[in-house]
Amino acid sequence: MIVLGLTGSIGMGKSKAAAMLKFLRVPVHNSDHAIHHALSPKGEAFEAVAVMFPDAWDKKKRVIDRKKLGEIVFNDVAALKKLESILHPMAQKSQQDFVRAMKARGRRIVALEIPLLFETGADKRVDYTITVSAPPAVQRRRVMMRAHMTEEKFQKILARQMSDEEKRSRSDFVVPTGMGYAATFRALKKIVRDVKCVK
Repeated sequence: MIVLGLTGSIGMGKSKAAAMLKFLRVPVHNSDHAIHHALSPKGEAFEAVAVMFPDAWDKKKRVIDRKKLGEIVFNDVAALKKLESILHPMAQKSQQDFVRAMKARGRRIVALEIPLLFETGADKRVDYTITVSAPPAVQRRRVMMRAHMTEEKFQKILARQMSDEEKRSRSDFVVPTGMGYAATFRALKKIVRDVKCVK
């Protein structure tokens, strides 16, 4: 089985690329969705996060307030590291379970959508890495259209992420997402065809 690692900085088009891969019949695992599930009341991370971050636990609704949790860790690197120490191993397990399940179904190729692919060392667990990238002006326009986004918040997010330039330099494939859907789709289609030919 071929495992692709899909990544890219904020606003670069990971979700659109993931949707295109699914259209190309490549099953895609979304790590953000796995983390959201882990934080749900029945999720594996719920109790640990509720205990570690009591201010993010909505006692009335008995849920983790993800917005409040994000606010807590956004300006506190130590708190973010603690949260990541809980969530990253769970995301990794979810990815591994997904790969095993798809392999059991006889799928030849799958993709793992991981925002922090290189930052967490997940690139070592995939066969090929794909970085989606767009010009800074396009990236900024996309991000600033998001609800509750500010210039200050955007810059802080960028400062915490590996630069787009470094991600591109470390990737096996770079997919442009700033030249329209057709160009992005063609690039992804070629990647899927090429890696299938290798194995």
